[in-house]
Amino acid sequence: MKVSDRLGSIPMSGIRKMFDLAGPDSVNLGLGEPDLCPPKEAIDGMNRAAAEGLNKYGPTAGIPELRRGVAEWFSGYADLTADNIMITPSGSSALLEITQAFIDPGDEVLVPSPGFVIYSPHTRLAGGIPVEYKLTEGDFVPDIDDITSLITKKTKMIVINSPSNPTGGVLDKATYKAILDLAEDTGVMILSDEVYDAYVYDDEHHSFMSHLDKAVVVNGFSKMMAVTGWRMGLICTGKEVMNDLVKMQYHVCASPNMPAQYGILNALPVMDGYLKNARDVFRARRDLITKRINEIDGMHITPPKGAFYAFPSYDLDMRSEELANILAGNGLICTPGSSFGKYGEGHLRFSYAADEKKINAGMDILEETIGELRRE
Repeated sequence: MKVSDRLGSIPMSGIRKMFDLAGPDSVNLGLGEPDLCPPKEAIDGMNRAAAEGLNKYGPTAGIPELRRGVAEWFSGYADLTADNIMITPSGSSALLEITQAFIDPGDEVLVPSPGFVIYSPHTRLAGGIPVEYKLTEGDFVPDIDDITSLITKKTKMIVINSPSNPTGGVLDKATYKAILDLAEDTGVMILSDEVYDAYVYDDEHHSFMSHLDKAVVVNGFSKMMAVTGWRMGLICTGKEVMNDLVKMQYHVCASPNMPAQYGILNALPVMDGYLKNARDVFRARRDLITKRINEIDGMHITPPKGAFYAFPSYDLDMRSEELANILAGNGLICTPGSSFGKYGEGHLRFSYAADEKKINAGMDILEETIGELRRE
């Protein structure tokens, strides 16, 4: 049997390729999976819901109580109601549903480079054409001049990711306003991926939830609550298109996971305290991995302002995939920058969602490997 051309044209994720290389004794800094325990209230709420028989189909858009709770949780960004919120089976499926709902064959979608690995494939699966735009070097925010130069009559959507995976970059206020102005002037819609909004360390998060006339926003609970295996996300959008997205979700999954929704609902009242502690943990790890990387000759990183990824550059004359494979052979799993688009070349991505012991062990391998390669 032959798979469709659209699927056959899409490569396997570079993140997964590196994960598959991991030996049992490898230091794995390749996956963005928090090692923290979820809030106890989330586990209790999920277990209680399952024990009470709440294991059936639910509303396609999610249970009303959680939609209301999420709208209230994000009320600091905008005046939201349950009608603005749809619960989804992961942030990834939310992104897929949005592209399927809005992109027609031939539409162009501007995607960040370096940027998360699924933006371009999702565009292609919808029949669209992904067009990579640059992020500025160092702080990794969208390059407005480059974006402006790429907009054509076919441009339908621009994808924004802040805080960014893989770079840890966070939108500053000026860039945020410039993107809104661009959307106003051109009519291009904004797809804003904000799943790491809970992890901003040195600035504030500028959410597009306050501009739902121009944007559709994706967020989620997997990273926020350290429940990546639950696969729970959300879409925040204007009420005029919510019914269309609900229709799209019905044809994807019928309804999201019922017990997990009750777990999330039960944990919302304690999330402020939980996230304050989590930010303190990840900020300390950010500082550690930044210090260790900048102590290695030939490597450089500006401290990432959000998420839990480090995206340093290196001065070796080799492609990032080759370097990542050498590191994997030496026992350190990371992701080559080229996995995140053409402008990611010359970088590596490390996740500091792992503990300090693993970070230090990984940086020891990195330092030794880079030193050996520079002496050759």
